[in-house]
Amino acid sequence: MDPLLPCLAVLLLWDGYFFVNYILHIFREYQTGRWLPAVSILIPAYNEGERVLRAIESALSQDYPDFEVIVIDDGSGDNTFEVASSVKSARLKVYRMEHGGKARALNFGLSKASGEIIITTDADSRLEPDAVKELVRRFYSDEVLGVGGQVRVAGGSFLEIAQDAEHLRIAMFRRAKELDDLSLAPGPIAAFRREALEGIGGFVEDIVEDYATTRAVKALGKVVYAPRARVWTEMPKSLAVLWRQRRRWFLGDLKNLGGGFTKDLTFLLLSDVVAFFDVIVPPLLLLTGQFEFFALWWFFETFTMLLPTLFEGGRLINALLFPVIVWFWAAFYLVLHIYGYLSVLLRRI
Repeated sequence: MDPLLPCLAVLLLWDGYFFVNYILHIFREYQTGRWLPAVSILIPAYNEGERVLRAIESALSQDYPDFEVIVIDDGSGDNTFEVASSVKSARLKVYRMEHGGKARALNFGLSKASGEIIITTDADSRLEPDAVKELVRRFYSDEVLGVGGQVRVAGGSFLEIAQDAEHLRIAMFRRAKELDDLSLAPGPIAAFRREALEGIGGFVEDIVEDYATTRAVKALGKVVYAPRARVWTEMPKSLAVLWRQRRRWFLGDLKNLGGGFTKDLTFLLLSDVVAFFDVIVPPLLLLTGQFEFFALWWFFETFTMLLPTLFEGGRLINALLFPVIVWFWAAFYLVLHIYGYLSVLLRRI
């Protein structure tokens, strides 16, 4: 038997497993509540004078009865504070502090907030009008301490389309596997009970503060996913900036995974094996003239992306380009992860 075929089978089974789970969950109702607490939306901003206005306007446009918006200028060197202060609204508060990083800015905002639920978003992001309502609906019981929403990427370049497709795939995974046990409440759209944040000493100061904070809150209770709470954010437009961003995220994630062969680390290593197959199998199928199996791989990747693209409000280009996008991300993350593993090992030697 051609050794490529078992590798291709691994790819189809891996993606097929999550696709089937996704289908089983998109038509299944998840738990929601009717609680309408006061909400504080925190927007930390550092040198975001050109983008913060859009974030503020989207936050102020929320379809929710009782909320405030708090902008924290984290010692910007541009006109962020002036732009934010130019917005006149009784719901808006704008503060300036010395530059101390995102987590410190969030904790400063927390100290000024009056809401029972604290929601975070970014200054380069735009909340959809029902985002806050959808986040709050998922606090269906007292044990739910945090909620994360769906991140989407604006823009039309290949890198931006690839990142939007990546986040659609993440949304697909979270709906299928993490509805009531979310691994990450993402910074651009996360909500926490105020007492939970106070119970962990505030937002965790870390290079990946959203992941570290989520893990700390999960030690006290549940963090769940709100599929219909959506934010559109800006992401890197160049490969160099993308590499620096994902390197920071991955090194931070590795640190927070902790020691030992944890469940998270097991999944990470398995995904790297699949990524390796993703990188080598399609080109080798072409080089060895096995066009029918290459066509099968191409069709399967497109098909499994088409449903989440349509159901989650994606763009058709996400599905049509997805085989190319899959190969790009597999190669990118395989290199990144090898770099990260070696960095950790060399530091320990």
